[in-house]
Amino acid sequence: MLAVFGAVAATSCFAQRTPVPAGDLTLQQAKEYALRNNPRIRSADFSTGAAEAVVKEVRAARLPAVYGIATGVEAEHSTILAAGSLQTSSLYSRFASGIAVSQMLSDFGRSSHLSKSADLRRQAQDQQGRSVREQVLLQVEQAYFQALGGAAALKAVQAAVNNRATTLRQIRALAENSLRSTLDVRFAEVALSQAQLDLYQAENLASEAQANLAAAMGLDQAQHFSLSDEPLPAALEADPAALIEQARHKRPELIASNLTRDAARRYAQAEADLRLPTVTLIGAAGAVPAGDPRLPGKYSAAGVNINIPILNGGLFSARRAEAEQRAAAADSDVRTLSVQIGREVRVAWLEANTAARRLDVTARLVAESNEALRLAQTRYDAGLGGIVELSQAQLNQTSAEIQNATARYDYLSQRAALDYSVGELQ
Repeated sequence: MLAVFGAVAATSCFAQRTPVPAGDLTLQQAKEYALRNNPRIRSADFSTGAAEAVVKEVRAARLPAVYGIATGVEAEHSTILAAGSLQTSSLYSRFASGIAVSQMLSDFGRSSHLSKSADLRRQAQDQQGRSVREQVLLQVEQAYFQALGGAAALKAVQAAVNNRATTLRQIRALAENSLRSTLDVRFAEVALSQAQLDLYQAENLASEAQANLAAAMGLDQAQHFSLSDEPLPAALEADPAALIEQARHKRPELIASNLTRDAARRYAQAEADLRLPTVTLIGAAGAVPAGDPRLPGKYSAAGVNINIPILNGGLFSARRAEAEQRAAAADSDVRTLSVQIGREVRVAWLEANTAARRLDVTARLVAESNEALRLAQTRYDAGLGGIVELSQAQLNQTSAEIQNATARYDYLSQRAALDYSVGELQ
């Protein structure tokens, strides 16, 4: 009943979502909101709670069990013998009630191994929940930087549309005074139309990035946020070797895999202990208010039961073999995941390093394209250059502005991916 109440209460809390931050949204606010409202995190919390309940289920076998019993029997008079599964005492007419107590005294360590295995699996599930949280944080960070990049690109394209519209007005005025040809006007119109097409695409990408951010935060509907910029992190390490070693100690997936392997080993030990005896203390007491006159009015008894397995068709040995094979498979999974994590860190470091190198290049590209556009405009105004040269310079300048606007946020996104692969995403 308490478990059901807790689940209902948790579900009710989940339904009452935290209000979305109003005004400017910082990255920290976005992550905090996602941690409270993303349904993947709630699902992971429920799975961890289920694993904790399994630990209690397994430990219950080592605790006393008390049962209330009531029995009513109507037997043929003087019946005392029976064939088959009916016991002689069951053939007396009576109504009796009482309690029965059962306490396992020893199973020579099997229940202890089972309990430890369940606890290790609970810890593994807890690490899996931590992994889900870090995955959600990575999605939020990358969506946040994608949205910032989309807004920056949209701003650059909007400026290009305004510039080309101004150029078109100037060329039309010159053409009306027979200082420029109609061909120049047509080229300027084509350039403006191309910029407008780029603007529509940039608007769509910016809206898509905002929708991705809302979904990463756990919102049911898309919402437009006014985002605050984030500073660049410290420079990258020169060699990813130290990061790889750090990841192998901090990645929750690898920690969970190690715990799952240890749990499988403990379970294999418990299955091996099936061949050992089980010693149980049993007791019963109660009253017989009505029944056969040969029965006393009350009863009580206590005893020790020893269960010694002898033959069961190879069931226990097969269960032990299965558990040992699964433990060996879990050990191989740990090694496989360790190699995979090393590769992920190295790839993430290379991607972040490449993105960092692009920052300086795109900044130079903007300066160079601005200078080229200035020269092309000067040549065109002086009648030394054509409209094609000017249009190409404008196109190059717009492309450089977009690349420079997105390079910063690509780098921040790659750094978030690197932090995640190392296990440092907070």
